[in-house]
Amino acid sequence: MKLHNLIRVGTNRPSRRRGRGQGSGQGGTAGRGHKGGKARSGYSPAPCCCGIPYYRRLPMRGFNNSISRIRFMGINLDALEELASNHSTINRDVLVEADVIRERDGLVKILGNGKLTKAVTVIADKFSKVAKQKIEMAGGSIVELASNG
Repeated sequence: MKLHNLIRVGTNRPSRRRGRGQGSGQGGTAGRGHKGGKARSGYSPAPCCCGIPYYRRLPMRGFNNSISRIRFMGINLDALEELASNHSTINRDVLVEADVIRERDGLVKILGNGKLTKAVTVIADKFSKVAKQKIEMAGGSIVELASNG
C-alpha cells in the first residue's frame, strides 16, 4: 500500500457527470426521470407547495384549551406590601386604582412571591398555598371569592 493508493472515504468525492451518454450510467434523462417540472432546468418548488402542508409535516404537541380556559392575573405579595400602607382591605378595585392590574372583570390570583409585614384583608378570586400562609402569618385575613370555578 502506498500513499497514492489510499482512498479518503466520504470526502472530496468527485461529482457525478450526468447527461454524458448511456455509458456513463447517468445519460438520457440524467437521473431526473421523465418530463414534468422537476425534469426541467430552473425548477424549484415553492416552500409552501411541496405536497404536504407545514401544519401536517410538524408533529402535534400538547393541547391548547383556549375555549374554556380560565385566565387569572397573578399578583405577588410584593405588590400587596406597597398597597398595605394605604389600605386595610385590598380588593380588585384597589388593585385597578393602583395600576397593578388593568381589567376590572379579570380574575385575580394572589401568589406567594415576596414578604408581607402588615395585617391586611385581601379579597381575591384565588390564592396560592404559600400566599395564604404568609398573609395569615402577618396577621391578615383572606376572602376567597367563589366565582372562579
